[in-house]
Amino acid sequence: MNSNVENLPPQVLRLVYKEVTALAADPPEGIKIYPSEEDITELHTAIEGPEGTPFAGGVFRMRLVLGKDFPAAPPKGYFLTKIFHPNVGHKGEICVNVLKRDWRAELGLRHVLLTIKCLLIHPNPESALNEEAGRLLLEDYAEYASRARLLTEIHAMGTPGGTSGGPQEPGDGPQPKKHAGDPNKRAAGVGSGSTGTISHGASGGSSSSSGGSSSSSGNSNVVAKKKTDKKRALRRL
Repeated sequence: MNSNVENLPPQVLRLVYKEVTALAADPPEGIKIYPSEEDITELHTAIEGPEGTPFAGGVFRMRLVLGKDFPAAPPKGYFLTKIFHPNVGHKGEICVNVLKRDWRAELGLRHVLLTIKCLLIHPNPESALNEEAGRLLLEDYAEYASRARLLTEIHAMGTPGGTSGGPQEPGDGPQPKKHAGDPNKRAAGVGSGSTGTISHGASGGSSSSSGGSSSSSGNSNVVAKKKTDKKRALRRL
């Protein structure tokens, strides 16, 4: 949509700039404002899904577009984030009375944003742009809430399924094999499953050590005998 900066009188632009600056400095609770210095007639915002609704936990991007007849005519509102709501059309257009017959120039943009946020809490099926959502809201609220929650998780929570791409929980992802990486379990497994092998090896090593001791004792006797013989030979000389 084309900018209406050139179409609005300078005094209107000054009032809009003043109000948008105040909104950015002190936004309504649960709403963030992203003003554009290049085009003050298009205001981008982000609305947090209210608690206790199917939209809780989601962040919904939206924009307000000020037409060439603003403030005599109301701005137009569009959801940029896909949402399942009776008063939001398939192209994101918003149907709420404050943007139509109830508009008054003195209401201001803050009032518009608060009204749209309240619309997430109290949908109006009587002026539905999404007829399926409006029908479910009246006939089967559980199904309506389920559909709305699903789209919130898919489109308004960062990545599909509502995951944010943060660190995995300890139980997520492939798990290591049993005992792998756990020295305590490895030690327990060795101590129980290989007892026979260790005892045999120790026994064999003990025998070998015993044999080695006998061999060592025999060698010592031979050396002592050679020394004695050598002394005797020296005495003869």
